[in-house]
Parts: sequence; structure tokens; C-alpha cells
Amino acid sequence: MHVVTLLKAEMFDVEIDGRPASIAQALPNWNPHDRFGLVIDDALGGIGATHLLQIAITSFYDVKPSRRTELTVYPEIYAFHIGKGYGAHAPYDFWPAWREVITSRDHREVLDAINDRGITRLAVPDRQPREVVHRPKEVDAALDRIASAFVYSPSGRVVDPDLIISGNDKRTEYNPNSALRPRYTDSRPASDSTAAKPVKEVDPSYQEWLRKREHDLTGDQRAFVEGRREALRKDGLVTESYRRVGVHEALMRLASAGLG
Repeated sequence: MHVVTLLKAEMFDVEIDGRPASIAQALPNWNPHDRFGLVIDDALGGIGATHLLQIAITSFYDVKPSRRTELTVYPEIYAFHIGKGYGAHAPYDFWPAWREVITSRDHREVLDAINDRGITRLAVPDRQPREVVHRPKEVDAALDRIASAFVYSPSGRVVDPDLIISGNDKRTEYNPNSALRPRYTDSRPASDSTAAKPVKEVDPSYQEWLRKREHDLTGDQRAFVEGRREALRKDGLVTESYRRVGVHEALMRLASAGLG
């Protein structure tokens, strides 16, 4: 749970519709029960939504400061891999491992998984909208509960964005670097972890999960994603772009995830 001390809201600059904005405007009315869901259908694709994910993490802790100090709480974030695993995203603190859900390519099962986890903020990859039929009432359940939806690109940049999130501190690139080059050992003793609490990096099951997902990607795929991220960096910092969309549109794009 390194993100407790790694990430702070002031590390990010936000623009909405070309104007300076705040995290609170990007994630309006965030509350202690919000849960962020990230749909992934490309090799380490979630790296393209790094900053959106990270401002959700800071919001999770800032809305209830005791989560940073008194409690041992991982952020309520969930990754949904469509059809297969696309590389471990656990370095972002999708942990325990069941926070990374591997579904079939059946759009009904994907939405079922999202609803089962009570996701309230949803990011989907930029795929073509597709009209489909879900199981009875599942769309209504999602429309009733999901407060914000976003389209992102695995590349980190979408066409015609209305939300721009930039890192202004090089620590904002720690998590994508860790996902690109997983750390299989951690030299820190547990007593040096956040608030003297054990961290996942010294948990053998964490190392097992990283190794289990290691072969989701080929070496060429990993090198491509690493080069793509590096191309976005300017002085070690990255600016990402997104589109805010209605929940119904997000579900239509979700239906095409994993098909291309």
C-alpha cells in the first residue's frame, strides 16, 4: 500500500474543456464509498489511464484521512481484464490479487463483474460503441450506481479530449515504471513500510502473482509499451488525455472491449 504515502493530490494538474480545474471537478461528489473500475483489453493497457487512476486513489484517501493513518486499507480500485490477462497492474495497488478480475469476452459477464464490485467510477478503453443486450436489469443497475465514466486510450492520449491530467512530480511515474518492469524483490523490512504496516511487496503471494502474469505479454509487447510511455515523457513527466462520457455510452464502448 505504498500509494498511501507516494501520491498526493497536488502532484497532478487538471484541465477540463481547456481550462484549469481541480480533481474534485474531474471526479465530482467523490464520497467514501466510491469504487474505481478500469477495463483493460490491451497489453499493459491500464498504463494509459495512469493519472486518472491515481487521482481516484488520492481521492479515496483524501475523502477519509484515517485511511492514510489509522487503518490498513488498500484503495478500492478494480481492474477488469477482458478475455485474458494483459499483464499485472498490481504495482498500482490493485491488491489483493482478486482486485484484478479476468473475465471472458462476453459483454454480459464483463458488466456483471463491474456490477458485482459496486463500481461507481468507470474507465473504458476507446473502442467503437456497440449496441448489445445485457442480462435483465444489469444496465439499469449500472446507470443507477455509476456516477462518472471516462474513455481512455492505452497510449495515454485520446482524440478530442475534454479532460487533461498532467503529473507535475516525477513520483507520478513510479507506478507505471513498476508495472513495466515488475519488482520481484523488495529490500525494505516490513518495519520500514507505510505507517509500520506490512506492504504487499514483501508478501510472497504478491511475487507469485507478478510471476503468474509475467507471460501475459511477450518481450516485444512489453518493449513497445515501455517505448510508448517514454515517448510521452517530457522531463520525466507525462500528460494524459481522456473523454468524459455518459454511462450508457461507456457501456456501449465496453461491449467492444477485447474484440479488436
